[in-house]
Amino acid sequence: MQSCGHLSTEDPLHAYLCHHVLPQIGAVRGRVDFRVFSMKHAKVYLYEESHTRLRLVGKFFSDGGHDGYQATQRMWQEFENLQVLRGYGLAGYPHHVVRPLGTNDLLNSLLAEEYSAGISLSSVINAAIHQARTQYLFSKLTALAYFLASLHNRTANGAGVDFNQDCAYLDRLVRKLRSKRIIGEPDADEFYWLRDRWREQSRMWEDQQALVHGDATPANFLFGDGLSVTAIDLERMKRADRTFDLGRIAGELQHFYLQATGNKYAAEPFIGHFLWEYACHFPNRERAFRSITGRVPFQMGLTLLRIARNSWIDGHHRQRLIEEAKVTLRAF
Repeated sequence: MQSCGHLSTEDPLHAYLCHHVLPQIGAVRGRVDFRVFSMKHAKVYLYEESHTRLRLVGKFFSDGGHDGYQATQRMWQEFENLQVLRGYGLAGYPHHVVRPLGTNDLLNSLLAEEYSAGISLSSVINAAIHQARTQYLFSKLTALAYFLASLHNRTANGAGVDFNQDCAYLDRLVRKLRSKRIIGEPDADEFYWLRDRWREQSRMWEDQQALVHGDATPANFLFGDGLSVTAIDLERMKRADRTFDLGRIAGELQHFYLQATGNKYAAEPFIGHFLWEYACHFPNRERAFRSITGRVPFQMGLTLLRIARNSWIDGHHRQRLIEEAKVTLRAF
């Protein structure tokens, strides 16, 4: 985090935080002074009250431009998503969804949330890669598998998934990669052909819809002691096949290890462990594992393509991701 100084008492945000947000997390008397820190995203800030050390997070969906209506809708969407998941009992130990504290569309579409301390999955993966803390990663993947199984199983609604939505997402990714000239027409044609082969597989239509995190990247899960997991950034939550989340985690693991070591197989023990631990939360663990691993490769391929479109990925690694996406999707 980077310090941004102090929040002016003349700023309307100061009054809002004092009168509407702070009372929800602790009584504050006398003069209130907020230190401000920039967090992982440009529009996410940590506010720490200097005297009490009470902390909260402010997530701004607008920069004050012409995106007001869309920003407000996104603000309300995430607020509602957080409320919904907490209503399923994901509040406390070991499964926790960050608590929303308020919204204000007049303050650049602000969503105020509780601050959750913890170690991100990104940090855990890097510790395993660079400090040989592999058992630490195994243990936290066990905790994450438990969290995601609880999220998915509690919210499954019995309705069948619509795999066409996943195919449409692949199409959007391929168009984006084409527009950035990261892939050419032959690559695009191959991805479309692979998409259709997956669409023909009956197993891709067999699961029931569950609520998925929707942006299950390593930055969006924080770990505490034991099995403690806190989920943040639920703006993209939706109903989908549970492997939407599982494939995202598996693809991110492969990306981290491929980028750091150049070894495409280095992540496999962790991916296998994560999926096996997830499957233990079903009556027939082996059957669940076979079902999940039959669908996960499609979502892993999407994740590798999704990462490849980012501008911060260097050219060599980007091409490795594209090629690994092909290899993964060929497993239909």
